Amino acid sequence: MYHPLKTLSEQEINIAKDVISASHPNVVIFFREIYLEEPAKAELIPYLELEHNGKLSPTTPRLQRLATCQYDVMGSDRVPEFHEAVVDVEKKQRIKHIVVGKEHHATLTMEEFEIFINTCQASSKYKEAVAEFNLPEGFDIVIEPWPYGGRDRTTDDSRYIQGLIFAQDTRSGNPDSNFYGYPLPIIPVMDYHKREIVRIDRLATGGKGDGLTQESWRGNIVDHCSQSEYIPELLPNGTRKDLKALNVLQPDGPSFKVTDESLIEWQKWRFRVGFNPREGATIHDVCYDGRSVFYRLSISEMTVPYADARYPFHRKQAFDFGDGGAGNFANNLSLGCDCLGVIKYFDGVATDSEGKPKVVPNVVCLHEQDNGIGWKHTNWRTGRAVVTRSRELVVQFIITLANYEYIFAYKFDQAGGISVESRATGIVSVVNIDPGKQSDYGNVVGNGVLAQNHQHIFCIRIDPAVDGHKNTVYVEESHAVPMNETTNPEGNFYQIRKTPVEQSSWFDAAPEHNRIIKMVNTNKTNPISGNPVGYKFTPMATQLLLADKQSIQAHRAQFAQHHVWVTKYRDGELYAGGRYTLQSQHEIGGVSDAVKRGEAVKDDDVVVWSVFGITHNPRVEDWPVMPVESFQLNIRPSDFFTENPALDVPSNKNLSSQLVVASDCCSKPTQ
Repeated sequence: MYHPLKTLSEQEINIAKDVISASHPNVVIFFREIYLEEPAKAELIPYLELEHNGKLSPTTPRLQRLATCQYDVMGSDRVPEFHEAVVDVEKKQRIKHIVVGKEHHATLTMEEFEIFINTCQASSKYKEAVAEFNLPEGFDIVIEPWPYGGRDRTTDDSRYIQGLIFAQDTRSGNPDSNFYGYPLPIIPVMDYHKREIVRIDRLATGGKGDGLTQESWRGNIVDHCSQSEYIPELLPNGTRKDLKALNVLQPDGPSFKVTDESLIEWQKWRFRVGFNPREGATIHDVCYDGRSVFYRLSISEMTVPYADARYPFHRKQAFDFGDGGAGNFANNLSLGCDCLGVIKYFDGVATDSEGKPKVVPNVVCLHEQDNGIGWKHTNWRTGRAVVTRSRELVVQFIITLANYEYIFAYKFDQAGGISVESRATGIVSVVNIDPGKQSDYGNVVGNGVLAQNHQHIFCIRIDPAVDGHKNTVYVEESHAVPMNETTNPEGNFYQIRKTPVEQSSWFDAAPEHNRIIKMVNTNKTNPISGNPVGYKFTPMATQLLLADKQSIQAHRAQFAQHHVWVTKYRDGELYAGGRYTLQSQHEIGGVSDAVKRGEAVKDDDVVVWSVFGITHNPRVEDWPVMPVESFQLNIRPSDFFTENPALDVPSNKNLSSQLVVASDCCSKPTQ
């Protein structure tokens, strides 16, 4: 029998596909996604409690295995109608079905990207636009599909796809030659329902003082551009030759244990890993030393709005999880590259447009890594130092969305802490700029290449279960106290203020007050401190969405306008930016709407959403591929334990470590 949180198997997906097909006879169905519908929390918690207590048996009632199915039904007018259904795969029955309103759009698929590319290549409008460019011999055209962004006032409800266009120098014969160094100033727009390129948007290539609409480009559009390669074999000077091997060796194997392809046990931690098309890797049922900590952790959403004021760049705003799906664009990870050491990989299962399942290998990797000193103290009287290394267990997945890569990792440590890390790398999005010019909308990073200013704003969804599922969120701050004879006669006292969150709310980071968010169980008291047991994090004081509050970018990304949101749990309420983000004009069903309900959240089943981001004003050093930019949310126990939980971590010496010998690195200076 499958565990209720285990990813759907190929067989289960086939059953769901067949049920949906039988429900719509004599019509064409275009499948988008089929994935696990997680059980209702009220049903899953009793099951998990039996599992933790070792009381599951063959006679224990199993929860329904449900599949969420998203698909288009092609009508007689050839305009697809978007449907969502839930199938009980064991009973082979459809138990829920809705037709999604035309104001909403399903996530994009790779098949749609292929349709867009083929439609461009067959379009006379597109061919005529490309023919205006006098490209040097040996250059080909590359079409890069992009989400259409927020519908503006002139756009109807039809489904659109837009594309950025580049030229690629093929003279090297290497198919990976970097085409981003040769941007072309047009954006074709396709009406997906009509399968037609309906217009070609012309892009301004001017700089400061040239206005918002001026088109100053010439036919010889890439003559002022130059090669910008990043793959090793095309680097003019090759790669460094003085870097010696650095290996991660685990001669006794890993310290983790994986059961049933989803249950992970390591260093008193116990949790399950899931994977779905939208969120990528998810973490479930997190316990430490038999105590419940979190019900679910996930990367909920991210938005990437661009700040170029020229038409049509206001549409350049991706919701990478909602528009395309992190799981849909997850990398197949490579041994010895993306993860080091002894690695356990997890596979995903994807579906094609016919609903056929396909195993996607190595979409999540699990490994241990060293993170420096865990704790240390030296008794200066005796000279004895006791030191332990901090080892982490890392659950990692990586997504590629056109030019950018994002690396996401859940890091579990030996002191009861969890860090959720986001790293951005890849290639910055660029447009053509006239030679010799600068721009208010970005930075010139290469000859003829303008990297536009933009933001990356992420949201982590935290579903706490600190010693149980009734928790309270506190906002804790440290405030200076004026000198006074009664409480602060010498002026050195500061006051800690703890305020419980009574109803759904939002908060912003406040480093001036050391604002901390605590998730506590007020019914469980720490016997040492007398405080309720809990976990805490410090909101990252990063810049929030900069677009004007009245803009389309802001209306459709309400979640990106505050650092912390606190809401009451509801089944299925997983996405900070709402269920449908593609071509949205407003955030519907996201955290903003959840907070507006004004529900009581004290001593209840609460969800905490942490928002942080990067305001990326590109630099030359980001070109042609950017070094990683990293952010990490640190979730730490706060009076959850009665002492440092890592006290029992061995302080053994690593006998593989060696002294450097002179012949390896050191030499006498020449006279």
